[in-house]
Amino acid sequence: MGLAITLIVVIGVIILLVIGFFIGTYNSLVTLRNRVEEAWSDITVQLKRRTDLIPNLVNSVKGYATHEKEVFEKVTEARSAIMDAKGVADTAQAENMLEGALKSLFAVAEAYPELKANENFLQLQQELVDTEDKIQASRRFYNGGVRDLNTKIQTFPANIVAGMFSFQAKEFFEVADRASVENPVEVKF
Repeated sequence: MGLAITLIVVIGVIILLVIGFFIGTYNSLVTLRNRVEEAWSDITVQLKRRTDLIPNLVNSVKGYATHEKEVFEKVTEARSAIMDAKGVADTAQAENMLEGALKSLFAVAEAYPELKANENFLQLQQELVDTEDKIQASRRFYNGGVRDLNTKIQTFPANIVAGMFSFQAKEFFEVADRASVENPVEVKF
């Protein structure tokens, strides 16, 4: 009789440990997924902030360089692409497009000394620099969260729980043009 009770207790403890493992692993996966979603939300907020700054920036430059229609069209098109992007890959592609367009816009602005001295333009430039820094920080935070979630989903034994509850690996937010990451948009005058 004592052996039967001991066996029941041991089996009960094992069952509780297995249940505890599943609950703990599931909860940690949910936490990581929520962090990734929060980080993506931070990125979209910063991208929205930047897209809101762009029309003012374009209008400031337009006042001085009205003949640069193609540059303004590219910036406007890139801004629209960011706003219409769905998902990480589309957003990264639109991000590349916008960075190139902004480089062209600032190259045009470089040719106008009076524009470079304009207080409104300087304020917009500073806000853009601040926003770019926040986008980069948000991107790093997001990619760190994706790394942690993907690692958890892919490692044993958490991959069993992840598979049972259909947790999916997330996509990194990477800028396709590595040169633009290593040499960010220069907005100083």
